[in-house]
Amino acid sequence: MRDVTDLYQEFGDERLPPGQSEREDFPVLSKGGTPRVDTDVWEFTVSGAVENELTFTWEEFLDLPSETQLQDFHCVTGWSRLDNEFTGVPFPEIVERAGVSEDAVHVMFGAADDYTTDLAFDACNRQEVLFAYELDGEPLPADHGGPLRVVTPHKYAWKGAKWVDSVTFLTEEERGYWEQRGYSDTANPWEQDRYS
Repeated sequence: MRDVTDLYQEFGDERLPPGQSEREDFPVLSKGGTPRVDTDVWEFTVSGAVENELTFTWEEFLDLPSETQLQDFHCVTGWSRLDNEFTGVPFPEIVERAGVSEDAVHVMFGAADDYTTDLAFDACNRQEVLFAYELDGEPLPADHGGPLRVVTPHKYAWKGAKWVDSVTFLTEEERGYWEQRGYSDTANPWEQDRYS
């Protein structure tokens, strides 16, 4: 397991970002209900500014190189859960397989509940950004985004799409669901960057 809980040193002086309180439980927050995702028919697509558009079945996705990381999780509503053990596919693995164009500057994540969220390409193309399918050694629960969610330990958690099923590499910025509603595009917890 790789411990990335010192990631905060790149962004601030304290592991717990300002305005956050630590919690041991793991609250569930979503824009709506929990969708039913059938992994027998689930597909994950990679498209946009890439050399190779990709489609993975669930079994194919599980066969991709993965790692387990110890990460912190920061919710925009003011709580953080430290020392989460996430297992999944690092974002750079998808970048390499797709052959992402040098023109790609932004990334849009899509999900089974029609949720979208965006980040700059450089903010995503980090080993700590995982397409996670396990939490603390167990399959990721549906209400926490299972079977697959994005985790972004250096950003507020709305940037980590639950029930993720697509990633699109963009040559121009676009805004996701909450970003269109006034939330920050950069979402840096150490700057309390909640709203635009």
